Formats: sequence, structure tokens, C-alpha cells
Amino acid sequence: MSMPKTNLPITLDQAVMMGLTLLALAAFSYFTGLPLVIPFLFFLFGLHLFFYKKISVRLFLHLAILLVLLMAGASLLKSYGLSAFYLPVASIAMLTILLFNDMQLTFMMAFMSATLSALVLNLNLSEMLIFFMGSLAGAYKLKDARTRGVVLTAGILVAFVQLSCDVLVNPVMNTDILMQIIKPLAISGLTSGIIVLATLKIFETMFAEMTNFTLLELSDSSHPLLKRMLVEAPGSYHHSLIVSNLAEAAAEEIGANSLLVRVGAYYHDIGKMLKPQYFTENQIVTGNKHDVLEPSMSRLVILNHVKDGVELAHKYKLNQKIIDFIPQHHGTSLMHYFYQKALTEGDAQEVGEENYRYPGPKPQSKETAIVLLADSVEGATRALDDHAPSRIEEVVRKVINNKFIDGQLDECNLTLREINSIAATFTRALSAMYHGRVKYPEEKK
Repeated sequence: MSMPKTNLPITLDQAVMMGLTLLALAAFSYFTGLPLVIPFLFFLFGLHLFFYKKISVRLFLHLAILLVLLMAGASLLKSYGLSAFYLPVASIAMLTILLFNDMQLTFMMAFMSATLSALVLNLNLSEMLIFFMGSLAGAYKLKDARTRGVVLTAGILVAFVQLSCDVLVNPVMNTDILMQIIKPLAISGLTSGIIVLATLKIFETMFAEMTNFTLLELSDSSHPLLKRMLVEAPGSYHHSLIVSNLAEAAAEEIGANSLLVRVGAYYHDIGKMLKPQYFTENQIVTGNKHDVLEPSMSRLVILNHVKDGVELAHKYKLNQKIIDFIPQHHGTSLMHYFYQKALTEGDAQEVGEENYRYPGPKPQSKETAIVLLADSVEGATRALDDHAPSRIEEVVRKVINNKFIDGQLDECNLTLREINSIAATFTRALSAMYHGRVKYPEEKK
């Protein structure tokens, strides 16, 4: 019986990058006298990442850079004859969780950094475990960290865990020898926190990644782009705030990156600033300008707000992860209103549905998909005359089902269970937003 053919989960680019990395490591290990098992360890690490984590070549290169820097530091420490326990091994795992926000990846990096340190510094298994446990403690402390002060606290925790592990693996060790180990272990833990604080922005810029700290800076209403939006397109600004609240609640419900979702929602409609009067939420005084425009002209104006938004984001040097929300929050959705208007005024074959669709791409992640759904749901429920919870739920389910049927969620990894949870969260949040109020009787004169 012949085996079915399967596509290799590793691309040519990934194979080339892994090969070049292994050759460089083999040469480095050979000329510095390090064990040649190190390149083989990197090979297995890369295979796991490419086959099971489906990471990009770029991410593999970034992880390799962190590990090579640690090996260089270990070699330098060894050449000066200092204690191996001074090496801030935990800083690698701490940087990984802050930069990539992936606990599984961080666990692997903690193991790799502890193992490589042991190979370079000739440590035994118990000493390697001390570094491994300290790295995990620091990483778990920094999971979802939103203040820089937590980094120093994580460094203190690393020192405490490393000291505790040292006592546990060497319970009968001579007191004098134990004290010689305790000092460098405590210093390495504290140094790990300091190194992370000092280098985080450097690696963030070098790797084009975003930490929670940067996201919080972007969420500040004093950001020039948000201040400009508040003045030039106040309706769109308010709409973005509502979308961000809806999307953040949904992201928390399904375990997505809620802070990234909130900030992405803040900036998803910045392109409306250039022609705010052509969007409903900003037409408080002027009236609907599309009433006097041909559907084809209206289509161009609406389409351009995505292009203008991307250009503005690049001008203000926003990270690509935030820029992705601008085109992906519409995907390839149909501009239904203007398409129907065009159909009533012309021939269906001449109009062409594809001409009235956004250029995309469709949402590529859970986060951008959530914003797409929140944006559509907010607009649909705002147009309702009756904001009863049952009516809101009906509209929310209908909008999400339409997006699903239209294929807008085909390229993200949302499950049906998560989509159902998102719909329920939207319904609760919108029902609370449009709750009824008791009418107070007028004062009798």
C-alpha cells in the first residue's frame, strides 16, 4: 500500500536559512573549541519550530540571534575565569516572552538557553536545571506584563528561584562552597532584569516586534495621530473607541491578544481623517454627501480611506502589526449599499460586484478578524431603531453569519466555538451600552 503524498512543511527559504545558520554555528564551535553537538541541537530546534510551530524564517533568525549572543557571553565569561553562575541566562526567556508573547516558544527558548550555557561552560545537569527553572520563573512573571517595573520584580524572582533550586539540588553541600554559588546566582537573576530593561527597545526595533509597553504607549490618547483624529473626525474617533471596547472584550473571551486588538481598533479607521465628511458618523451637520454622488464616485472615496490610512500609518511610523488592521478590518467585503445603488441605476453586468469589494487582504489573524466583526456589528446595531437585547442579538448573529458565509474568516484561525463566543460577548456588551433608562417626571410648575 503506497503512502499518500504530503507537502513538506518546510520551505526552500527555511531550509536555506537553517543550513546557513548551522554552517555558521559549526564553524564557530570548531574554532572556539565548543562541542559540535551545538549545531545539531540548533538543527533539531529549527525542525521543531518549522514543522510544528510553522514559524517564519525571520522569527527563526531572531531566536538564533538571541541564543548566539548568550553563547558569546558565556564564552567571554569563561575566558575571564569568572563563575559560570554569573551568566544572566534567564534574560533570554524573559526577552522572548516580552517580544513574541508565546509561552510555548518561551519554554523552548528557556530550555535551549540553559542547555547551551551548560555546554559552553561545562556545567552538569543539576546546574543546567537551576538556570532552566530560573528562566521559566522570570518568563511566567512577565507573561502579559504591562509595566516596566514588573521586569525588575521578575529579576528578583529569578534570583530567588535560582537560589532555592541550588539549595534543593545540593542539600548536603559544604556551607562555604554553597555561599560561593549563592552570590553569583543572585547577581545573575538581578542582572537578567536589568539587561532586559536595557536591551528590550533595541531588540524591539531590530526585530520589528511590539511589546505590551509599546502598545500601551500607542493607546495613549495624547498620541499625535489620535489627537488629530479627535479634532478632524470626531465621529470616527468615537466609533473607534466603541469598536475597541467590543473587540477587546471578545479577545479576552477567546484568549487572543486583547491589548493588540484594542490598539489596532484605535487606528483601524485613521484614513477617514482626510475626508471625514463622506462618512456617516461625521455627517452630523453637513448631511450625506453621497446623495449627490454617483455610486462609482462614492466607491472610490470609501475605498481610498483604506489606502490613505495605510499611508498615514507609515508616515507616523506605526508598527506593521498595527498597520495590518487597516486593510484587514474590511477584508474583501462588499460595499453593499453602494453596490445596490449602482444596480438600481445601471446594468448588473456593467457594475460588477468585484468592483464594489474592498481590496483586502482578508483577516490573517484572530485579532484582525475580531476587529472586522466588531466594526461591522457596531455599525449595524447603531442603525437600529429598537435596541432591545433580543433585537441586538439577532443583528449580531446575522452580521457575523454573513461575514462567515462571504468567506471573510477563511484565512484566520478562528474556530466555530470562538466565533460563537465572540457573538455572545458582542451581544452582552452592546445590550449594556444601549440599556434603557428610567424617565424622570418633569417638575410641575
